Amino acid sequence: MKRVIAIVEDEPAIRDNYAAAFQRHGYAVRTYGTRQEAIEAFRARLPDLAVIDVGLRDEPEGGFELCRELRAMSAELPIIFLTARDSELDAVSGLRLGADDYLTKDLSLTHLLARVTALFRRIDALTQPSARDQTIVRGALTIDTARFSATWRERPLGLTLTEFWIVHALARNPGHVKNRQQLMDAANVVLDDNTITSHIKRIRRKFQAIDPQFDGIETMYGMGYRWREG
Repeated sequence: MKRVIAIVEDEPAIRDNYAAAFQRHGYAVRTYGTRQEAIEAFRARLPDLAVIDVGLRDEPEGGFELCRELRAMSAELPIIFLTARDSELDAVSGLRLGADDYLTKDLSLTHLLARVTALFRRIDALTQPSARDQTIVRGALTIDTARFSATWRERPLGLTLTEFWIVHALARNPGHVKNRQQLMDAANVVLDDNTITSHIKRIRRKFQAIDPQFDGIETMYGMGYRWREG
């Protein structure tokens, strides 16, 4: 069965161009021009991945609101922002809302397709026999790759796909420092330093929502991050 990619873009020519590229690579595509149109369709059936513009018709930040609504429906659905807005503030805002990637429209279609392939590769990795039976327990943290779930003190963290792989990479080897490149490799995604920092901040907030005293992820300045031992 073909994977379904939803494209939420208010410019018909751009929308059609992306749709044709994804279809050529074997994906099924659904397209939407407004946030309302998209969210109504998503309530009926979620896609396998969503590509969203930030500005949607008369909603300058409609894509951010759509991402927030989508994340409330599914923690693990891969979400990519693809927008002409290239400010660092917009990128950080998108990632804080739970997007897995934030790309600008000057990116080549080849590069976009590679990022989409990487996101799906991470999902496929969870279904491999080597991952299916793997459960990691680090004190109050339990990571179950078979169910794509992570809990802290037996309460679900609600991690996104990217966040899940970052936590997984850190917790596999407590005390070992993971630099930003290693975290990107673990997540199968290309991120800059500010993006990694945003993901780590968001992950910490999710732990702290359950346990305000959480300090399990340690920043090693100039080096990276590590999961505290003990």
